[in-house]
Amino acid sequence: MHLLEFRNISMHFGGIKAIEDLDMRVKENQIMSIIGPNGAGKTTIFNCITGLTKPVKGSIFFSGKDIVNLQPHEIAKLGIARTFQNIRLFKEMAVLENIIVAQHCRTSSGLVDTVFGLGRFRREERIIREKAIEYLEFVGLYDFANTVSGSLPYGAQRKLEIARALASEPSLILLDEPTAGMNPQETGQVMELIENMKKLGKTVLLIEHDMKVVMGISEWIVVMDHGVKIAEGIPEDIKNNQLVIEAYLGKEY
Repeated sequence: MHLLEFRNISMHFGGIKAIEDLDMRVKENQIMSIIGPNGAGKTTIFNCITGLTKPVKGSIFFSGKDIVNLQPHEIAKLGIARTFQNIRLFKEMAVLENIIVAQHCRTSSGLVDTVFGLGRFRREERIIREKAIEYLEFVGLYDFANTVSGSLPYGAQRKLEIARALASEPSLILLDEPTAGMNPQETGQVMELIENMKKLGKTVLLIEHDMKVVMGISEWIVVMDHGVKIAEGIPEDIKNNQLVIEAYLGKEY
C-alpha cells in the first residue's frame, strides 16, 4: 500500500522550475531516499509535503487524502513529521521539554482543563512525560533529559530532532540530511536509529548526500536532477544506472 503519492506535481519559483511533473510513491513502512545534486528539488519536495509551499499543479495524497490545500498544522495532525537541514531545536529548553512540546498536537485537553489543572489535563501531562522519556531512551539521550538542548554536542542535537519528530506520533517521518556534519560513528548510530524506526512501523523518507547511508539503509531511491526525476529503483539498480552516475554519483561508483 502507498502511504504517500505525488501525482504530476510541479513547483515553480518565478522562472525556476524547482519540481516539474513529478510522480512519486512511498510505500507504507518503507525507508526511501531522495538524492540528487544541490538545486535538484529535494527540499522543495519536503516543503510541498508539509504544506510550507503549495505546488502550482498536481496532487499529493497521504493515506488516500489530498493534502495540497491543507495548512502545515493540519498535515502534522494527519501523521507527518519532519526534521530540517538546519537544526531547529528550542535551544534554551531542556532536552525533555523539547520532546514534551512536540506531543501537544496529540492532546485533547481544552482551555478550561489546562487553566484549572483538571483531571484530564493532569493525566495527559503525566502520559506525555512518560512517552517523552521513552523517545529519549529510543534515541539514546535519556541521560541528557535535563540538559539544556543548546549545550548538547552536534550529533546529539540531531538525534534530539529525530526524537522530537517521533514524539508527534507520525506514520511518515521526513528526515532532511540527518547525518550531515556527523563523524562515522555518529552516522552509524543514526543509520541504526532509522532502521529501528522502521521496526516501530514508521515510514521514513530521507534526503541524504552520504551515499554510504543511502545505499546502506534505503529500500527504494528516487534520483532528482534540476527538478526532474531521472531514475528510481533499488540501491543496486541506482548505483549501476549510467544516467545517475553521470548526473550525480561520479565515475567511482
